[in-house]
Parts: sequence; C-alpha cells; structure tokens
Amino acid sequence: MRRLMLDALPKPAPHDMPVRIEIETPVDVAAVEALVLAAFGPGRFAKTAERLRERAGVAAAFVAREDGQVVGSVRLWRIAVGETPAMFLGPIAVASDSRKAGLGADLVQACVDQAALDGTGILLVGDMGYFERLGFAVAPKVRMPGPVDQTRVLWRGEEEPVGLVRALL
Repeated sequence: MRRLMLDALPKPAPHDMPVRIEIETPVDVAAVEALVLAAFGPGRFAKTAERLRERAGVAAAFVAREDGQVVGSVRLWRIAVGETPAMFLGPIAVASDSRKAGLGADLVQACVDQAALDGTGILLVGDMGYFERLGFAVAPKVRMPGPVDQTRVLWRGEEEPVGLVRALL
C-alpha cells in the first residue's frame, strides 16, 4: 500500500486563490483610500456624490481580498431621501490588475445583502447599463444636493422614495 505524501500534491498558485469579500477593517482604510484614488483620481472630490459621502456616516464597508491584499472596495453611507432612510453606495473600486468578471458585481451584492438586512433601499450614481442587471432602476423623483446627471441616479428598494437626498451621521 502506497502512502500519500501531502507535500507531493500540487498546491494552488497564489494567483489561483479565490478572491474573498469581507467586511472592511480599520487596518484596510489606507489601502482602500489608495485604491479609490488610483481608480478615480483627484477629480472625484469635485463630484456631488463625494460631497454627500463627506457628510454621511459609513453604514457598512466591504473589501475584496486576494492573497491577503485589498484589490476591491465599496462602502454604504447613511442617507435619507426625503423622509425615507436609505443607503448611498459608492465608490466601487477594483485594482486594475485584479479586474475579473464579476468582482465589482460581487461587491455590489454584498451591499444589496446588507441593505436587505437593514431593511433599506440603496441609492447610487452610476451607469444604468451596468447596474440594471443588479436590480437598480432610474430614480426620477430623487433629487441629489448638487449637479448630477439625473439619468444616472439609480435606486434599488421596495418603493422609490421622493425628495432631496441628505446625509445622515
């Protein structure tokens, strides 16, 4: 009878390890900020969405890890639309050398799952062509607190809220 040598079995290459979606920790903050800056550049600071995030509290945050490194991130922010509590999603960032089919969608799904647990809807500013498949629709009755292309204001939730978006701590 031959003895199986565990050391003789092929080991997966580091790049074959699965990407894991996890809750962001304080240790991840610097890596997340660097990832977002690399993905969007300093121009992101001029956008209405960024102005809103600066005043809102973080409701949840997720990272994608590959080989222990942060390769993707997304956050949910506390907001209200009119009198309706909600979450604002973004930014979604994935490292350019780690973009794989579905990683961005997996990060969004983590947010959708969190919002469902919290019983709230999600608002974002993004591309309908991408987000429609994830259950988002244009939200024409929602007003952002600054200039934005209204066709990019998207909602996923039970009922579309009506009114002005404001940050909550």
